[in-house]
Amino acid sequence: MPVILGIESSCDETSAAICADGIMLSNIIANQTIHEKYGGVVPELASRVHQQNIIPAVQQAIFNAKINKNDIDAVAFTRGPGLLGSLLVGVSFAKAFALAQNIPLIDINHMQAHVLAHFIGDHKPEFPFLCLTVSGGHTQIVLVKDYFDMEIIGQTQDDAAGEALDKTSKVLGLPYPGGPLIDKYARLGNPNAYHFPEPQIPGYDFSFSGLKTAILYFIRDNEKLNPDFKEEHMADICASVEKRITTILLNKLKKAAKDYGVNAIALAGGVSANTGLRQGIQQLADEQGWKSFIPAFQYCTDNAGMIAIAGYHKYLKGEFVSQEVAPLARMPF
Repeated sequence: MPVILGIESSCDETSAAICADGIMLSNIIANQTIHEKYGGVVPELASRVHQQNIIPAVQQAIFNAKINKNDIDAVAFTRGPGLLGSLLVGVSFAKAFALAQNIPLIDINHMQAHVLAHFIGDHKPEFPFLCLTVSGGHTQIVLVKDYFDMEIIGQTQDDAAGEALDKTSKVLGLPYPGGPLIDKYARLGNPNAYHFPEPQIPGYDFSFSGLKTAILYFIRDNEKLNPDFKEEHMADICASVEKRITTILLNKLKKAAKDYGVNAIALAGGVSANTGLRQGIQQLADEQGWKSFIPAFQYCTDNAGMIAIAGYHKYLKGEFVSQEVAPLARMPF
């Protein structure tokens, strides 16, 4: 029964988790509020706060799992992609812990781990399946043939869907992080109040830069006529933006599922916590007769649980790395 310590530090969440024989025993996430006043993640500050948080997070994960450090058989850590300074903290800690305990190291691709979060718990997909992975930095459709046999068949050509939500929140004057606030306002608004364009990108790829510009001009032009336009129509704007981003994502996913003959679909990444997207993919699955899979909320955003479960499956294959391993800001999929 291998016990895996997972470490995640790719951006601004410091997270540690314990997985025993594929069962998650704990998943601790320490968020960083220091970035709120800057309206986004400041890389240098993020790495400093990781240094403060990582030992308490690991200690709490071990305590919650009701084990001690000598029970741990391997350390799995996010090697990339991510912010280099943030990654360096997690990688350095993982290497030091593994060296002190004389246990192996397992490097994990952050984006693959988002996909493998679906193997936490009882409701697991069977291979092959399609995974729509949506975050602030990535938007991908992944054909998952096995635990580590994955093929990106579609991805954004410019901005990610999460970035479009973040930019919209800034234009609307919402505090950081704005994604959850857009979700909250959207629940109160009319998604058909305003129409935003859908980019015509061939194949399964995405583009959100044009949509970001369209939203910016829409709000600017309406504010010329009514300076209070944003405040008076906040819920309808958020609902309409959320609907357009959701339809862009689901239309591509529907096309990919049809072309590849896959009837099992999954949703992953930080934006998979968005209520509208979760409801939209479930509705589409019901219409198409698909099996759908969406992780619990704690495994949607960046977390060490997904790193630990990915590490568990690599441990079973005996895939370890040496102490010479280094973080990668851009890591091949």
